[in-house]
Amino acid sequence: MAAFASPSGSLVIDGATLLFEDRAVPARLRIEGGVIAEIDGPAGDGDHLDASGLLLAPAFVDMHGDAFERQIMPRPGVMLPLPAALLETDRQLAANGVATAYHALTLSWEPGLRSVEMGWSVLEAVNRLAPRLLVENRLQLRWESFCFEAVGLIEAALEGPLQPSIAFNDHTSMSMLAAEVPVQQRPFEFSPDFPVISPDHPKFKMRMEERARRMKVTATEAEAMLHAVWARRPQVPEVIERVALLGRTAGVAMLSHDDSQIETRDYYRGLGARISEFPMSATVAIAAREAGDMILFGAPNAARGGSHLGASPDAAEMIRRGLCDILASDYYYPALLLALARLKADKVAPLHALWPLVARNPARACGLADRGSIAVGQRADLLLLEWPEDDTPRVMTTFVAGRPAFRAMA
Repeated sequence: MAAFASPSGSLVIDGATLLFEDRAVPARLRIEGGVIAEIDGPAGDGDHLDASGLLLAPAFVDMHGDAFERQIMPRPGVMLPLPAALLETDRQLAANGVATAYHALTLSWEPGLRSVEMGWSVLEAVNRLAPRLLVENRLQLRWESFCFEAVGLIEAALEGPLQPSIAFNDHTSMSMLAAEVPVQQRPFEFSPDFPVISPDHPKFKMRMEERARRMKVTATEAEAMLHAVWARRPQVPEVIERVALLGRTAGVAMLSHDDSQIETRDYYRGLGARISEFPMSATVAIAAREAGDMILFGAPNAARGGSHLGASPDAAEMIRRGLCDILASDYYYPALLLALARLKADKVAPLHALWPLVARNPARACGLADRGSIAVGQRADLLLLEWPEDDTPRVMTTFVAGRPAFRAMA
């Protein structure tokens, strides 16, 4: 692969097979000023890149990725400097073909990694580091609805330079769920008959020990904090409505997380959240599809051949049934490409039909009409991939607005 210059000039990519939304064919592509200027035109002037034998595809748009947390806290309770962690995360994103990333930033009442205080620090750091970052780093405000203290941060983030998305989460109710009820089958969180676990139950004690390790407090302290916020339950719907109004006013994408009931999906749809993120049953996914909502599942689910939660829907089967629009990296950035490779190998669909799950569809869901597909006028967010027949693909080059953000050595 020959050397090439910056996107300020003109770059012609020759010899690659281009992945369009309806086919994959050899074609020449020209980039000018960071956008796709021409497809299959004359070679012309400018720098030329020989990409013979490689696949040229749209770069990934990752709507939900929380692997950045492992750069901040690589071991439970072990925190590392935030700027260095975000710079390392950015490098990993570029190396794995992600040109636009939405970091799933949990805003919780928990102290530590997922606290509002940490949320403010991440928001400030992402904005400050933006000129130095290789890819476009945005935030998914993964808001725990019992955390009233996060509303001010949400307001500030919505006024920032790169619009975030908002995801409605309720792991507080999950923590209080009766032991005999599977999390995938839990009732609508605001049901008056929501079944609550006894504080003396061994399963509850296990839950508190897990939370305590992440929060760097004792299990007794974690339990006391949980019961204190659980007392807010009557006020939670009003605060959810306030946050949803902020999101609708700003025109940002809104998602509801881990929908377990049709009633749950209906509730959040009514507030303007038109994306069901990780629905916990096919029944909920079908209801979302019938209502015209978008549906998101995790790429690790598709890459592994099933969810790590066991009883949750199989992403590949959801794709076969037309019940999945978007795949997100979730907890593992390489899973986006690995999922496509497995889905292709398993003949779930042709590669050109699978690729919108990780590029065009999440871009459109987030209101980013300028990226996600190979077409004249689109931002030149592109991937050059080496993909041997019946073998594992790898990213050779990631372009972000025509700039090589990552390039593997030949």
